Amino acid sequence: MVENIYGNIHSTETFGTVDGPGIRFVIFMQGCPMRCLYCHNPDTWDISDNKKMSVDDILQKYEGVKEFHKNGGITVTGGEPLLQAEFVSELFKKAKMLNIHTALDTSGILFDSNNPSKFDELLKFTDLVLLDIKHINSEEHKKLTGFSNQNTLGFALYLSEKNIPVWIRHVVVKGITDNEEYLKELGIFLKRLKNIKALDVLPYHNMAITKYEKLGLNYKLKDTSPTTKEEAIKARDIIIKAYKA
Repeated sequence: MVENIYGNIHSTETFGTVDGPGIRFVIFMQGCPMRCLYCHNPDTWDISDNKKMSVDDILQKYEGVKEFHKNGGITVTGGEPLLQAEFVSELFKKAKMLNIHTALDTSGILFDSNNPSKFDELLKFTDLVLLDIKHINSEEHKKLTGFSNQNTLGFALYLSEKNIPVWIRHVVVKGITDNEEYLKELGIFLKRLKNIKALDVLPYHNMAITKYEKLGLNYKLKDTSPTTKEEAIKARDIIIKAYKA
């Protein structure tokens, strides 16, 4: 058993309601290799800009609010949690000993299809994966994030093979993902997965502009208008129709 393992942590949040089932205790990991154009947590990019916390530190914080999370659990998000897979594995392992539901919110970008077994220890203690598919087209994914989507889609297929429950997440951005052809293509891909428990199609928002300004960063989508709830619902309908066809 790994003793006193520490993670690079950005922050923790109680009463999370959009990060898995029920009310969640959410841990934001520090560090992410991607630079998504619409990222609303640019302050999590640099792994060195952090505070160190141990697994026991986090579980102690959870213990103080566990009465409010009886129907929820712990969600680890980011940043990119797979950047610190060993730490998350140990956290989830101890959480399961305490009968706490565990959810991993990831882009899957660090998955290695040539060595998938190194993720098995983490998945062994993961009840749910919230998988963020940024873009179904690999070239467009690279424009959006800096990476192709090969690892993300490979991770999706691996999770299906292992029968790990998944919530698929997809952000609808005008001029980028809000495209009928791409939405249909996503639906067709999702047909290959046997483990989907939910599909969250989320409207793009630009509320992070102020944060970028404070960090001295250029927000490249400042001229892109937010997606409406109705537009996101329409996009979801297109995905579902292709999925069911």
